Amino acid sequence: MVHERLCGIAVLALLGLWGCAETAPIGTSTAAVATPAPAAADEDRMALHVFDCGRIRLPTVTDFGLEDTQTKVRELFVPCYLIRHPDGDLLWDAGLPPAYAEADGWVADAGAEHRLVAPISAQLRTVELAPGDIEFVAFSHFHYDHVGDANAFAGAEMLVQRAEYEVAFGDSPGVAFFLPELYSALADGPRRLLDGEFDVFGDGRVRIIPAPGHTPGHQVLLVDLPETGKVLLSGDLWHFFASRELGAVPNFNTDGAQTLASMQKIEALIVREGAELWLQHSLAFHEELDLAPYAYR
Repeated sequence: MVHERLCGIAVLALLGLWGCAETAPIGTSTAAVATPAPAAADEDRMALHVFDCGRIRLPTVTDFGLEDTQTKVRELFVPCYLIRHPDGDLLWDAGLPPAYAEADGWVADAGAEHRLVAPISAQLRTVELAPGDIEFVAFSHFHYDHVGDANAFAGAEMLVQRAEYEVAFGDSPGVAFFLPELYSALADGPRRLLDGEFDVFGDGRVRIIPAPGHTPGHQVLLVDLPETGKVLLSGDLWHFFASRELGAVPNFNTDGAQTLASMQKIEALIVREGAELWLQHSLAFHEELDLAPYAYR
């Protein structure tokens, strides 16, 4: 069972928080409005689908470099995103491990609670796809709440920073919350090792940006949608809006100084690109979004 590999409350720390909704700070744009769309992307158009890939409740946020008084949030949203492009489909993050979906309701595990209704491999049916239809898979990083259903996508080309790959697939992963059994099927699958920014489809519309520090090869995703505009999928660069406001660094990050440098880099990127930050673990933010099969264009 997953809990046998997790370490106390800190395990959920990496995941986020649950409880009261967290309000976006002044200056943070509100979530875009979704428009109904057919499952398949048009030949010359893009689409982004949002999936609910789990929830996590925490009793405290102190492992995130925050005081419990600095945010009331104790609930984490765990998303998966599907980016549909004329040249292929990219899955960004794979949610909580499917084992959590075997329980009815919340699962108490390692000092926190998890809930998963269905893994992303099953939810793809809502957009008339199966795991084998996905050409590319990329994870913001390899913590268990981002690669939970990764093994279902062993046939897709994995896009991963070399630093992350070397740790995740090394003889003995030395990073907390890396559970190799969740992604072992990808070890011998197609992959592209990245040493920096990568333009997934070669047209500037889907760009992987390295933002290390949370893990050795943590990365974020910049998506330029024709109608919605540019959105930045944050990975775990920030877990809360309070983390962003205060520059808080979780105590389980692999490199604190590197984390702060990545935060500054991505803040500048957001301004330069005119992008909207989609804070991946914010439940309040994602409650304003429409889930698949709705599409952001």
